[in-house]
Amino acid sequence: MTEIVCTLDLRADYSGGVSETSDVKVSVIGAAGRMGSEVCGAVEAAEGMRLVGRFDQGDDLGDLNGADVVVEFSVPDASPGNVAHCIDRGVHVVVGTTGWDDARLETLRGQLASAPPSSSGAPVGVLIAPNFAIGAILMMSFAAKAARFYESVEVIELHHPDKVDAPSGTAARTARLISAARAEAGLGEVPDATVHDPGGARGSRVDGVPVHSVRLRGLVAHQEVLLGGAGEMLTIRHDSFDRASFMPGVLAGVRRVADHPGLTVGLERYLGIG
Repeated sequence: MTEIVCTLDLRADYSGGVSETSDVKVSVIGAAGRMGSEVCGAVEAAEGMRLVGRFDQGDDLGDLNGADVVVEFSVPDASPGNVAHCIDRGVHVVVGTTGWDDARLETLRGQLASAPPSSSGAPVGVLIAPNFAIGAILMMSFAAKAARFYESVEVIELHHPDKVDAPSGTAARTARLISAARAEAGLGEVPDATVHDPGGARGSRVDGVPVHSVRLRGLVAHQEVLLGGAGEMLTIRHDSFDRASFMPGVLAGVRRVADHPGLTVGLERYLGIG
């Protein structure tokens, strides 16, 4: 039996021009929200970081309290403006807000191309991560690897009822990764003989992949990917029972964003998962 060991270093040094003896100064936008407040606590407890600003809806962002990195967890309508404010001031951004479709990403790339440099003189980096839980990132990677072997695939995402968007950013990204893997393997459309569905029982389609959203009190963030072939089904599931599960990924993003200039979509790009 061969033992395979995979190690992810989530405590890598931040080397984006900040002195080795200096803490990374972090501000949080959306600090009063569930995720934002959790991020504030994680930053305050982390070695090598200092929380310098808490901002929420209606606050004047100003100079972001001199932050090196901003963590942005607001709402989809506000997020693009918040991120633009940061990069216009040469501040790196780690974004956990959903709603970043292709059009918004293309606009952001243009803004980054003309953005001033960071305080170190290096280009600004922006990370947009649909999910910061390491298990969720692995789930997406596993699903993309498995997708080419199965004729059928569907995604079910389950969240608390206070979530304002559906499908979740994680589910949408999972579906896009699966769709790309299926296309590369030469697979056609997912088989489905449904011709009558006035109530939308079959869910939505993201790049041809059926996605179903559940909103239920008591849940945090959960997702299943169901892959079916003749006589078998593979289920890949991830559960976040507490928002603490996202914090190692958020802190890894803060530590590494300055070393990745321009736009990066997906924390897996920083962790070597893919």
